[in-house]
Amino acid sequence: MSISSILSADAIDSAIKDCQAPDSFCAKKFFDLSGLSKKSPQDVKKVFGLVDKDHDGFIEEEELKHFLRTFCPGARLLTDKETKAFLSVVDNDGDGRVGADEFQALVLS
Repeated sequence: MSISSILSADAIDSAIKDCQAPDSFCAKKFFDLSGLSKKSPQDVKKVFGLVDKDHDGFIEEEELKHFLRTFCPGARLLTDKETKAFLSVVDNDGDGRVGADEFQALVLS
């Protein structure tokens, strides 16, 4: 399964272009622009699975750095500042990683 089976290429392109500059990434805006925030909980879980590269059920900080590349292979890495900000917004239980439920809650909120 690929991201393009869930989101339109145009929407992904728009979301990626919006955060080209370092430290310009905003998770909520990205989810809105990409159309992910309007998808079903099942689709959001599928996207979580694509971001969770090691398939351990969590997205760790290193996987978050590569977040944009899940949507577009040529996209930039998130900066350390963006990665930590993303993690602080979504990591509700403070364990330093993002679970599927935490990810879904942020995307669909």
